[in-house]
Amino acid sequence: MSATAEPILFEAISTPSQSLSAGGMRLLCLFSAVGAAIPGGLFLVLGAWPVLGFLGVEVALVLGLVALHRRWSARAREVVRLTENQLQVVTANGRGGVREAVLQPYWTKVALEEVAGGVARLSLVQRGRHVEVGCFLSDAEKRDLGEALAAALRRYRQPIFDNPQLQ
Repeated sequence: MSATAEPILFEAISTPSQSLSAGGMRLLCLFSAVGAAIPGGLFLVLGAWPVLGFLGVEVALVLGLVALHRRWSARAREVVRLTENQLQVVTANGRGGVREAVLQPYWTKVALEEVAGGVARLSLVQRGRHVEVGCFLSDAEKRDLGEALAAALRRYRQPIFDNPQLQ
């Protein structure tokens, strides 16, 4: 943080959940290889040995796509930052794409929209402009983020001054 940077009044960083650990990836590789080896052995015994190459390519393609998805989701993140002059939402999708929205915090409201049979939508609203936040979060986490962000915006709009002369 440089000396000219504004102080951060509120910051929330959310990332997608990583359900497949490194150990889980190794187990997936093992089970995929064994799962392809069984029919591969059967085809080899039957004399259809060219099928082995196709099975190997299929397993490599699936595991490569899973590894690519893990890498992209590890880089994905969303940062909601409130400073003295702006409310900034930066969303990185993990593949290099970054979306940024800057709102004036004094006029911004937090809206939680319930979706029947689905995950609620949390958005920041300013003069008809809606910026969705918390896309990686569950319903309960969106509610918590919405409450914390609304409280931070209330503190921003109604600051408490600690003036000893007024006491």
